[in-house]
Formats: sequence, C-alpha cells, structure tokens
Amino acid sequence: MQHTRTLAGIALAAAAVVTLAGCSATSSASTSSGSGGGDSDWKTATSAESAGGMDALVKAAKAEGQLNVIALPPTWANYGKIIDGFEKKYDIKINSANPNGSSADEVAAVKSQQGQSTAPDVLDLGNAVMQQNLDLLTDYKVANWSDIPDTLKDADGKWTRDYTGLMSIGYDSSKIQDAPKDLDDLLDSEYKGKVSIAGDPTQANQAASAVYLAALENGGSADDITKGVDYFGKLKQAGNFQNVLPTQATVASGETPVVIQWSYNNLAWGPAAGSSGNKNWKTVVPEGQALGSYYSQAINKDAPHPAAARLWQEYIASPDAQNLYLQAGAFPSTLAAMEQSGTVDKDALEAAGGMPKDYVELTDAQVTDAAKVLAAKWSATMGS
Repeated sequence: MQHTRTLAGIALAAAAVVTLAGCSATSSASTSSGSGGGDSDWKTATSAESAGGMDALVKAAKAEGQLNVIALPPTWANYGKIIDGFEKKYDIKINSANPNGSSADEVAAVKSQQGQSTAPDVLDLGNAVMQQNLDLLTDYKVANWSDIPDTLKDADGKWTRDYTGLMSIGYDSSKIQDAPKDLDDLLDSEYKGKVSIAGDPTQANQAASAVYLAALENGGSADDITKGVDYFGKLKQAGNFQNVLPTQATVASGETPVVIQWSYNNLAWGPAAGSSGNKNWKTVVPEGQALGSYYSQAINKDAPHPAAARLWQEYIASPDAQNLYLQAGAFPSTLAAMEQSGTVDKDALEAAGGMPKDYVELTDAQVTDAAKVLAAKWSATMGS
C-alpha cells in the first residue's frame, strides 16, 4: 500500500463518483501494561477473553497510555476521525509516524526499531508486503470475530482484512477537458506529463493495484499482470507518466492533475474535503472490470504497547470505526454483519453506492506472483 491514505461528511462525496462500470512518533512510549494482566500476558494474549476480558484490556491499555501507528494519513479512509475517536474514547495518546509511508516502510520500521518504545504497535498493510512478513505479526481475535467473513481473516488471527475501495482515476476538471473513461484514455496527448500513481508498485499496494487494473484493461489478468507493466511503459513513452508522489498539495499546485488511486482517496481530495479539497477534483471508476483490494490490520509481535495494540484492533473492528470507513467511501469487512444487525450507517452505505457486487481482487497466490513480475520488470520498463 502506499498510505498517501475522511473528513466529516465525506460520504456525501461518494455519491458523486462517476461509476462508468458496474499507513512521527514524537514521544517516548511507556511499556507498562498496568493491572488486569501483566505485560507478558498481553504480549501473548490471543483474545481479550483469554487474558481477563475487555475491562481488563481497557484498563491495561489505559495504563500504557500510548499507541504507535504508522502510515495512516488523516485523509485515508477516514483515519483522522478514527484516530480521534480512539483517543477520545479511551484517553490514550496515538503517536502517528510517517503518515505518507508505504507498507514496505511499515515493515522497515518494525525491523529497524525492534525493542524500542517508538516501534509501530499496529500495522495497516497491503497484501503482497504482508504475505512476505507474516513472521513479524502475532495472533489476536477481536470480540466480534464472527462478524468478519472467513475469507477476510487468517484462521488463527494473525491478520484481518478491514476495508477496500475500487481503483479509480481522479482528475482536475479545470485542467482536463474530456473526462477519462478508462486508463487507455490517459495515453492521449491531453495527458502529457499529467498522470501519476501513489508510489512505487514494488513497495506500495495502492500503486501496484494501478498496475493490476491496467493489466485487466489491456488483455492481461489477475494471473499475469505483465500487460499492466507494459501499459505503464507506453504511458511513460508517450510522456504522460509523471514519477511524482501525488498528494493534496501537488493536486492543489497543479503538478499532479490526474491520479490513479483508491476511490476513497480520490473522494477525500475533492469537494467533500471542504476548504482543504479541490472543488474541481472528480472521481471516475473506469469502464470494464473493477478492481478492489482489502487492506489488513495486524499487531507487531514485539509491540511496545501490547494492550493498546489489541484494544486498537477491537476498536477498528467495531461498528463505530467500521462506519467511519464507510463514510469515507471505503467498504468495511464487517459490512454484511452490520447490515444484518442494523448497525450500519445506511446513509453512508447509500452514498457509497452499496458494496460492489462484481469486482476483481487478487488472491494471495496471485499477489505473490504479481510481486515477482513487478520486481523483475517495473524498474527496467520505467527506467527507474
């Protein structure tokens, strides 16, 4: 993932999607877990129930007093409000490191800061990087484990899928006259020097997913993304690809007027962001097969705040936080269970257009194979 990752009322923006088809810590962290379970208990607890219950977990997490997160920009899938909600509910300070970092950056921080109070407690990872680093994670099952479909969680609790969007094209309508319908449109001369993706596809899931989508649109498949790499080679040869990491600032300056990224991120950069957004920013889900990709939540097995890390997992799996994802136009993993129990934010679900019924998401094996293709071909094709 590239967590180049909404704001209150963002769900209203989701209704404006043109659907043409059908993650720095600045303070030292305490490692005391307080009573209700010693430090070693929470480091190994595989559920709240196994270590004294939810009240004990809350008490221990509050005693720790801090939580280290990484690569969670406030405008990515409503993480600004999600973080704020956790801090207010539990009076636990969140230290947010490297908000524009990638999944690879998250893993690098876990490894380089092992044993330090600043190390990430929790991770929000794209699948390719996660599958390569499962040894860094620990098992934990949230209280509403049964609300998460079996296909969206590790059987032992090492990770859980949390939310997904659809790969989309965001563009500044004041600079682009004809709305793009698909990625092939971006090869036209009107897009000279204007198209960017969110990072390096060999490091960032969001950027890699742009390549996956290009493969689907150009005769490739989830089993072989080579034609997606070829497409970006053509985009560069045409002079249209711009190797710049897009942000709201680069959009505002006009440097990156066209960005291929997750729908919830493009929506968060548009009119619904208010004064911080671009009133001319529009979002298009390209014609043809839609592409999605869930991001996964996990706990660092050496988390400096093991109780707070587990409490964070409980919070983000709860209807409160799951609905905040939905309000950003990101579809949460417990959506079906919330619909059944009546806890879903119906207005947000309607604004987001409902969970997409037909879209491609690469399997673990396909993601692993895609990563090999990107490692072998991306740099050579793009000359970087």
